[in-house]
Amino acid sequence: MNRIDQLQRFVFEHTPIRGNLVHLDQTIQHALQHHEYPAVLRRTISELMAAGALLAATLKMQGALVLQIQGSGPLKLLVVECNADLSMRATAKWTEALPDDADFRSLIGNGHFVITLDPKDGSQSYQGIVPLEGDSVSTMLEHYMQRSEQIDTRIWLTADSHSAAGMLLQKLPDQPEQDLDAWQRITVLADSATATELLTLPATTLLHRLFHQETVRLFDAQAVSFQCSCSRDSVGDMLRMLGQDEIASILSEQERIEIHCDFCNARYEFDAVDAGQLFVPKSVIASSSGLH
Repeated sequence: MNRIDQLQRFVFEHTPIRGNLVHLDQTIQHALQHHEYPAVLRRTISELMAAGALLAATLKMQGALVLQIQGSGPLKLLVVECNADLSMRATAKWTEALPDDADFRSLIGNGHFVITLDPKDGSQSYQGIVPLEGDSVSTMLEHYMQRSEQIDTRIWLTADSHSAAGMLLQKLPDQPEQDLDAWQRITVLADSATATELLTLPATTLLHRLFHQETVRLFDAQAVSFQCSCSRDSVGDMLRMLGQDEIASILSEQERIEIHCDFCNARYEFDAVDAGQLFVPKSVIASSSGLH
């Protein structure tokens, strides 16, 4: 039986340490179903999606968290976007056949890891860029958090052919610390978690198994889901930014413009009439249709 896609937050009482647990099943399958990703790439995407949910749940914002790997290896681009409500989507671009036993470093080569915080309310976005460091998605993210955010963070991730799971621990700065050995002790205990346990055990069972000698407070679960934000209107806005002359030039060479969403593979078509409507003021369209 598949587990429910959800994230659960928890804290260690009387310490500045907090954590998140996430499990993804249907979210992964919906995100990957329209793409013929090689098996090794499916696992990498799945792990980064689990990481995206874990990190998004630590933020106090209502916009989106975007994780982006730009590599020089066969994997050129990997993008995961996770909203504050934990709806998410993902896509990847690669250039050659990928062996199933390829490791993370051989997939990405050199490059950069980019985290973007997009408030989606018109205010300024924040973007952090660091070199790719580490031999796994989890170590890459740990390096980023330490280098860019100066927050002690540990992340454990795993994925199989159809699901993913992860755990995050953070030591919050500028918080009272009654137990000076807590961070070292708790991370050592967390290191004993196995991939099978992360994928199969309920949060209460896993936390008890790992931290039964600690005082852990577990919060209510939050649902995680796949959702693509593409729409005909958003594609129209993108085409409008190209300008009327550029659109006319494209249509002079082909009957229609076809746009495929990289995330969900939805297809949008615009012929000459559709394209013309993009550049008609909305007030004119409303007036001609009798809308006021």
